[in-house]
Amino acid sequence: MGRRRVPELYRAPFPLYALQVDSSSGLLIAAGGGGAAKTGIKNGVHFLQLERINGCLSASLLHSHDTETRATMNMALAGNILAAGQDAHCQLLRFQTSQQKDKTKAEKAGSKDQAPRQRKGTAPAERKSGAETHQEGVELSVQNLQAVQTDFSPDPLQKVVCFNHDNSLLATGGTDGCVRVWKVPSLEKVLEFKAHEGEIQDLAFGPDGKLVTVGWDLKASVWQKDQLVTQLHWQENGPTFSNTPYRYQACRFGQVPDQPVGLRLFTVQIPHKRLRQPPPCYLTAWDGFTFLPLRTKPCGQEVVSCLSVSESGTFLGLGTVTGSVAIYIAFSLQRLYYVREAHGIVVTDVAFLPEKKGRGPELLGSHETALFSVAVDSRCQLHLLPSRRSVPVWLLLLLCVGLIVMTILLLQSALPGLL
Repeated sequence: MGRRRVPELYRAPFPLYALQVDSSSGLLIAAGGGGAAKTGIKNGVHFLQLERINGCLSASLLHSHDTETRATMNMALAGNILAAGQDAHCQLLRFQTSQQKDKTKAEKAGSKDQAPRQRKGTAPAERKSGAETHQEGVELSVQNLQAVQTDFSPDPLQKVVCFNHDNSLLATGGTDGCVRVWKVPSLEKVLEFKAHEGEIQDLAFGPDGKLVTVGWDLKASVWQKDQLVTQLHWQENGPTFSNTPYRYQACRFGQVPDQPVGLRLFTVQIPHKRLRQPPPCYLTAWDGFTFLPLRTKPCGQEVVSCLSVSESGTFLGLGTVTGSVAIYIAFSLQRLYYVREAHGIVVTDVAFLPEKKGRGPELLGSHETALFSVAVDSRCQLHLLPSRRSVPVWLLLLLCVGLIVMTILLLQSALPGLL
């Protein structure tokens, strides 16, 4: 599949770097900004209300939260608490939706954080009237909670943040190579250890408390608290390249569809150095308990920038540094959907709409899954995967009966005395 038109769900007034979906309230949360530089580009977290209008999924700006001089570069969501990576710090935000009969109260409020007016020239989804795009009488408020410095390198930057399975802890990683674990919501530090030489690129909590980290030192490690459990070796059952070093770019845990206790880990491997003739990047599926590689497949020569796993564990979403977006089947690592240069610039984050929780099924409609992508071009795009056609069971049974009858008739005609 080549280029195709992708619905532009929303366009922000600043570069977008991070994305989360709150299925319980039908919110899409996009964040970014221009940083501390005095360029006139703001920094903020935008809360978008997702709705189905005339059978199409649309988004409208419900609330804009100003983050002043700090751009949000990474986010994690736990209920109504956001952990936002801003420079070398992690800022906790609590948001809350409420109903009000008179919408004009929010429109007339003087606060810079209350229901900003729609921008001109935005996506069609934004140009709808409030009665069409918003749940009636919904308003949202955001409260700044605790903040803490999470990285202490000479040029400090928090690169990634994630919550554990029960949202009682969050882990952060950055350019100093250290993992730090914090209580939620107090942000009291409970653990700190050196995980990698150089930057931590990504990390993921498993449901049993194990933590997987990947870094620029070409290593992927599994930790139980601060004790190294094992290191991942993706080339054990896959391709080997003696002259091409690879590093792990991303890691995510996911469920195994139809297996309540099943668990998979997914990683992306990319060439560590840029070459004139770039070798392929690779996707690997691992057993989430033994951490043995199960399957490795190439995923194209475009360098992968981000990875997401759908709520059910059925699909994987990928974004690339050249702006392309793809959806894969998690079980077979087969590509189902691909849009070349959907953004035209690096895709900074992708996130699936949950298929089963909250308002997810209602918003999905007849589609099998929906993937959102954001990029430095300030756009949030929507990637819909139509339900794959399947043959009805009754038709299969009818075909089987027909084959049996035809076989009997053929035998009767060929061997009259047999039947």
